[in-house]
Parts: sequence; structure tokens; C-alpha cells
Amino acid sequence: MNGQKTQGIGFFEKYLTVWVILCMAAGILLGRFFPSFPAFMNRFEYARVSIPMAILIWLMIYPMMMKVDFQSIKNTRKNPKGLFVTWITNWVIKPFTMYAIAALFFFVIFKAFITPELATEYLAGAVLLGAAPCTAMVFVWSTLTKGDPAYTVVQVATNDLIILVAFVPIVKFLLGVSNITVPWDTLFLSVVLFVVIPLAGGMLTRSTVIRRKGADYFHNTFLKKFDGVTMIGLLLTLVLVFAFQGETILRNPLHIVLIAVPLILQTFLIFFIAYLACRFLKLPFNISAPAGMIGASNFFELAVAVAIALFGTSSAAALATTVGVLTEVPVMLILVKIANNTKHWFPAKAPDNQ
Repeated sequence: MNGQKTQGIGFFEKYLTVWVILCMAAGILLGRFFPSFPAFMNRFEYARVSIPMAILIWLMIYPMMMKVDFQSIKNTRKNPKGLFVTWITNWVIKPFTMYAIAALFFFVIFKAFITPELATEYLAGAVLLGAAPCTAMVFVWSTLTKGDPAYTVVQVATNDLIILVAFVPIVKFLLGVSNITVPWDTLFLSVVLFVVIPLAGGMLTRSTVIRRKGADYFHNTFLKKFDGVTMIGLLLTLVLVFAFQGETILRNPLHIVLIAVPLILQTFLIFFIAYLACRFLKLPFNISAPAGMIGASNFFELAVAVAIALFGTSSAAALATTVGVLTEVPVMLILVKIANNTKHWFPAKAPDNQ
């Protein structure tokens, strides 16, 4: 297990929670000692989108999209059962269980600590996390559980394409149920800016470099030039978010813990739904483990970006999505350990057309 960790997860990713805490401290101090900074940053907006934030988010998402081989879509007919588990868990179950769990905790269990107004925005942030299944980090979790890398690519690629058509209506519906008014045009603009453009750019870059230099150069030289770019973009984004959120956090430090509780419970629930479904279908471990991980983990970069576009950098919804970043790595590493310790539940090899 230790050897796998070293190979599968990089230094920045392994200690992501530590970096998020440091970014939180840096952002709060920035907002505290330079109170004019958030107002200054607000000057650089267009159509309610922060230009500096958009640039940082593109730095996060564009390198991730280059790693996804959309040519793998042609392999969806092979081993379809694992893909059906992934799709149903991520798009039919996960957004709605996230809504239910978050609403239960924010409006019922924690109502003595959270005002209805804050609870509504925290719920909105949780919905955005629940409607965005993970992309890049799935490759890390798949490696740590010795997942089938080719199959994981198909799972991720199909999910990224489903996001294009499913994310907006699901978010719109669930936020509408919560009486949160979200304009369609802002939602669509967010998806275009933070999914379509980096996805198209990543596909174009990947195909161009491979055509000119070859696949070996792309994977072993070109991609390595972007090592750390996604994480640097994420951390700088978090510094800005926490600079705007400083006063809210200092007034309600307990809220970080309160937001984390339903997010963590949701992560475990979704993992076991997909993981046990794969066991029921007698799928092999190297398909079952990534299927569980891709639903449990979140595309938190997209969730943070859309929360900022819809509600603003200083919103409680944006804060809720950043708590998702805070809890992501330690919880997922626990699930990796659970998966590796239950490998014997699954057959070693997949029968044909599973």
C-alpha cells in the first residue's frame, strides 16, 4: 500500500488538506489586514464572472482535460455493466442523496447553529458538489487501488460528456426545489466557461501534440510540463475565496465542521452504493474500485467555479464548496484503504461483456 501511495499520488495531492488549511489562513489574513483587497478584486468582473478567478480556474481545469482520452469512448460497448453502475450512481442517485442529506443536516439537525438563510446557501454549495462527479483525481484513486487504467479512462471520459448535458438541468431543478432562483443563462455560461472551453482546449491540445510529436512525447514529456499547474491554480483560487470569506469564517468557525459532516457522510454513502452494486454484479475489483471512487469523489474545481459565478466569491455557497476541497483527500484515502482491504469480495478477472 505504501508503495502504491508513492507512485499514485503526488506530493501536492497527498497533503491537499494541509495546503487548503494554509490557504484558508493566508486568505483570512489577507482579507483581515488588507480589507480593501476584496473590493479591488470585484472591479475585475464581467457578466458576474470574476476575470482573475476565471483565469485561475482555467489553470485548474485545462491540464486535467488534456489527460482525458475521448477516443476511449468507442470502447463503451466493452464491459458495459461497470459503466452503467458509474452513470446511474453519479447522475440518478448522487445529486439527490446529496440534496437530501445536506437539507436534513442544515435545516433540521444543525438548525440551532445555522440560520435558514445560511442553510439555503450551504445547501446550494452541496448541490453543486453533488452534481459534479470527479474527473482528474479519479486517476489517482484508480492507481492506488490498482484499477484498470483503460477502463477508468472510459468512465471519466463518458462522465465528462454527460456533465455537458446533465449538470445544468439537475442543478437548476434541485436549487429550484430549494426556492433558490438561478438564471439559466448564468448556469449555461458557467458550464461553457468552465467545462466546454477547457474541455475543447484540452482535446485540441492533446490531438495536436500527439499528431505532431507522438503519444510517448505527450504522456512522458508534454504533460509533465503541467505538473503542479492544476494544484497551484486551485490553491491560489482558495486564497482568494477565503480572503472574501474571512469575516464569515471568523464569525462562524464552527460552520466549517458543520458543513463537512453531511459532505463526508455523502461521500461514504455513494462509494458503498456503487461498490456494493459492482459486487452484486460480480464485476472484478479493478473495475469496481474506480466505479466507487468516481462517484464518491467530486469535481470540486467545477463546483467552486459555478458557486462563485452564481452566488459570488463571498457567498456561503462558495464556502460550502471549498469545504468539499478540504475534506476530499483524507476521506478518499480512507475509502482507498477500505477498497484494498475488501479486494477479496470480488472476482479477479471480468467475464466477457461485463
